[in-house]
Amino acid sequence: MSKEPAHKKNQHVESAEISGQSQSLHNLTEKTECEKGKTCSTGPTDQRSKPHMKWKSSGISASQSSDKVRKKYSEGEGKSRTGSLTAKKKASGKSKSVKIQETSKCKASISLEDSESSSETDEDEHPVRHQEGGSDLSAEYWGIQKLAKYVKGGDPTATLIALCSMRDFDLSEETCQLAIKDTGCLEVLINLLDTEEIKCQIGSLKILKEISQNILIRHAIADLGGLEIMVKILDSTDTDLKCLAAETIANVARFKRARKTVRKHGGIKKLVELLESISVASSYQAKDTETVRCAALALWSCSKSIKNKKAIRKAGGIPLLARWLKCSHANILIPIVGTLQECASEPSYRLAIRTEGMIETLVKNLSSEHEELQMHCASAIHKCAEDEEIRDLVRKHEGLQPLSALLDKSENKQLLAAVTGAIWKCAMSRENVLKFQEYKTVETLVTLLTDQPEEVLINVIGALAECCQEEENRGTIRRLGGIAPMVALLTSTNPALLVNVNKAVGGCAMDPENMAIIDSLDGVRLIWSLLKNPNPEVQASAAWALCPCVENAQNSGEMVRSFVAGLELLVNLLKSKDKEVLTSICAAIANIAKDEENLAVMTDHGVVPLLSKLANTNNNKLRRHLAEAIAHCCMWGSNRVAFGEAKAVAPLARYLKSKDPLVHRATAQALYQLSEDPNNCVTMHENGVVKLLLAMVGSTDDILQEAAAGCIANIRRLALATEKAKYG
Repeated sequence: MSKEPAHKKNQHVESAEISGQSQSLHNLTEKTECEKGKTCSTGPTDQRSKPHMKWKSSGISASQSSDKVRKKYSEGEGKSRTGSLTAKKKASGKSKSVKIQETSKCKASISLEDSESSSETDEDEHPVRHQEGGSDLSAEYWGIQKLAKYVKGGDPTATLIALCSMRDFDLSEETCQLAIKDTGCLEVLINLLDTEEIKCQIGSLKILKEISQNILIRHAIADLGGLEIMVKILDSTDTDLKCLAAETIANVARFKRARKTVRKHGGIKKLVELLESISVASSYQAKDTETVRCAALALWSCSKSIKNKKAIRKAGGIPLLARWLKCSHANILIPIVGTLQECASEPSYRLAIRTEGMIETLVKNLSSEHEELQMHCASAIHKCAEDEEIRDLVRKHEGLQPLSALLDKSENKQLLAAVTGAIWKCAMSRENVLKFQEYKTVETLVTLLTDQPEEVLINVIGALAECCQEEENRGTIRRLGGIAPMVALLTSTNPALLVNVNKAVGGCAMDPENMAIIDSLDGVRLIWSLLKNPNPEVQASAAWALCPCVENAQNSGEMVRSFVAGLELLVNLLKSKDKEVLTSICAAIANIAKDEENLAVMTDHGVVPLLSKLANTNNNKLRRHLAEAIAHCCMWGSNRVAFGEAKAVAPLARYLKSKDPLVHRATAQALYQLSEDPNNCVTMHENGVVKLLLAMVGSTDDILQEAAAGCIANIRRLALATEKAKYG
């Protein structure tokens, strides 16, 4: 045999000459190197290889297989073959070779597919087809090409043997996966699923389950209609077949279109029914365990889409997830908890998790031996703890202590990210913060401020920001040297991290000693510079952080003026369209305006008309801080008159009808300052301010009481002066 040119080696195996060949498929695989161009002699015709272990389970002996193959190919490859497989699909339909998209097209399709993914980005973000050269292809590639011919042949026995032999290869290797695709064998594997031969279906699914780990093959399976057939197989009476179909669906459904296909063809309901078909008991048969595991894995993959979460709930999946959460098998619990933590982003699921009593079980599994299970339980608590009731339940079931203990496993970064996330959300309740103080959690969190991935840092800083609301914890952070690494993180570029760092540094700044350290580290300047960040959440968190910094800094007026163009930047943010940015900027202006020189500079930058434009808001939080800013800005020059001319007084009068007492206090203070101008008094009287303020004079809030009384006094004085002028 002469050496074969490289470009011919890559042709499909149909073009190879194998007429008269009598060796078994096992030998054909072994002599792949010979086929790659080396001169070799054919083995003895009577040589028989022993049956592979995977064939024995199929009930086919070595002699049967050899005879079948010899008989099948004795007439030569040029003749037409008639297979006994009863195919249900048209040969001209989905059996056609479907080319996998090139890299650029795949990237485009994936970017669209990411849109429905709710709680997690699709894994198939950048599928890349590694182009292989003919001279670089491995022996495995050529071996699979050789076996592909037998898979395509049509004889059930030969096909089954070829499938078993194909599984001898390491199908987790990309070379083997792409060999199956390149030979057109993938289409045949999918067509085999639509036959009446259960053994062939099982053999095909075992291969598809392995190769569907490849991104490109996942897309190809979806393109070829493989998911629809797998969903149909979920109705099969054969347990092994259903398990393999469910696990393959779990692999393929990692992108939006595949998840949608599963839902559209009723796959979600069938997977939920698989969970229901097995009863929870203290002892299970191996097949029962596998059925539940595979169904849960498929639901886990599908649950990354919002519509699928709803479909799982409508199919009655929540009670079943709650039921299986109580089992003791870790291989079942991991996908069950994984599905729950994906779905916990939806309020309806969080309500169900609370009412079905799942929090207690999640807390219990935090003490499991399996770190993966601990991670998913912590992640589920992280998402559920958005609700105050669930935070209380975690504390009630003593879940805070195991969460704190898991911080010691800092080498497992995925587990650490989940645990710190759960601690962060739980720390939003003051009672939980006090518990964390008992467990010395703050001290451990401070040690995690350096040399950690961003996803961990976001959660650690978030947790410390919540804990900073307690004075004792602010002192602990200072004593352990935690302020410096916090300030250093202000130079980060991750918006989520910056939001939490701003909150944490602002929380620490409520303590004058901490503020001195922050100032010495140039922390205030770094926070101020974040007002330029394009992200509104970062801008708002930076403005909120400036409030305690300005309030507790020594000589804060001079510090603020030292920032070049800082006040102009602050005032210009009053043009923002984001309500939280506007609210936080108003709060910062109220603090900065206490310094007369800074107020004068802000007045020159047009703070009065910009504040006046915001007066017609219905947002109570914005109303409160806007009224405070107006009250403090009245202290300079003719600003009181300017607010009146800018039509800010009448809208402020309406704030007194709000049900928020904090809005009443701030509004009364603003009206008191504005009432120093006679024209403003007239406007207030016309808008019925006096009657509303009279009710507030009897308030138990001293500040509100004094401001209301002062405003009424100014209006009354003007009325008396007017009467005196009129009547003498």
